Amino acid sequence: MGACGLPILTRWRSFSRDSACAAPNGSPTRFTCAADPNHHIHLTEKGDPKFVGLAYYVDSEDDLKRLANAPRASGIETIDEPGGGKRVRLREPNGYQIEVVCGIAPVPEIPVRRQKLNSGETPLSRAGELMRLPKGPAHVKRIGHGVMMTPRFRETVGWFRETLGFICSDDVYVQDKDNIIGSFNRCDRGDRYVDHHVFFCLAHQKTGLNHLSFEVSDIDDVCMGHDYLKQFSKYEHMWGIGRHVLGSQVYDYWADPWGHVHEHWADSDRLNLANGSNLVPAEEALVSQWGEAPPEKFINHASP
Repeated sequence: MGACGLPILTRWRSFSRDSACAAPNGSPTRFTCAADPNHHIHLTEKGDPKFVGLAYYVDSEDDLKRLANAPRASGIETIDEPGGGKRVRLREPNGYQIEVVCGIAPVPEIPVRRQKLNSGETPLSRAGELMRLPKGPAHVKRIGHGVMMTPRFRETVGWFRETLGFICSDDVYVQDKDNIIGSFNRCDRGDRYVDHHVFFCLAHQKTGLNHLSFEVSDIDDVCMGHDYLKQFSKYEHMWGIGRHVLGSQVYDYWADPWGHVHEHWADSDRLNLANGSNLVPAEEALVSQWGEAPPEKFINHASP
C-alpha cells in the first residue's frame, strides 16, 4: 500500500472516489480500499503534501520477527488502526518509511460484473448477448507497485533487495551495461508466479515518489476510467493510454490535486524464480509497445 500526507482530506476523498477507490466501512477518510478484500490500499495523513512511504504484506509474524532485527527497525508493533494487525517499520536510504505488515483484517470483496469477450479462441463466449459497458469510474482491485526516483539509486535498490528480499526482473542501462539507471524488482515467492514488479527505482537528481500503481478489472476498465476522469477537467492527465514493454501492462496515468501520480493498469506479466533477470537497454525498455512516448512531465516527476 502507499501513504501520502495531504492538507485537505475531503479533496482526497473526492479524487479517490473519481479514480475508483472507497473508504472501508466504519473507518476514517484516510483509509482507502478497493474491490479486492485487502483492508486498505492507500493511507492519507492530514498535513503538508508529501510522500510518506510504502507498505508490504507478509504471510506471518515469523517474517516480521526476522525483519525486526534489521538496522533501525522498530521491532514488532500492534497496529492501533482500523483493520488491526502487526507491523515492523523501517527507513529506506532516502528516509521514507517502509512498513511490513501482517494479520490486517480483510473487508468484504466488492463484486465487479464483467461481460465475456467474443474474441480470439472463444468467439462465442457472449453469443446472443450485447456488450454494454457501464458509465463511471474504473474498478480498482488492488495496489500493484510503487516507483521511486533517487540519486542514491544503487544504495536504494540494494536496500530493497537485501532487506525485503526482492529480486531483479529487469535492470535498465544507458550506453554502458555497467551504467544501470533503472531497476524493476519483484517478490521472490519461489515457484509461485507474481507481478513483474512490485518496486521500480529510477536514478534521478530528484528524490521522491514517481507514481503509485493500481490494477483495475480489465483493459476496458482502463479506458472507461480514462473517459470518466477526463470529463471533470480538474485532474491532470500524465501519460497514456498505452502498453508498457517491461511488465507489459496497459496503462493510464493521472495526477491527484496535489500532483501525486496514480496509474491504472490491466494485464501484467507474471514471473516466478525460474524466469531469472534481464539487462535491457533504455531505448528498448522505457518505451511503449503501442501508445505515445513518455512525456517529460512524467519522466521527471517526483513527489518528495
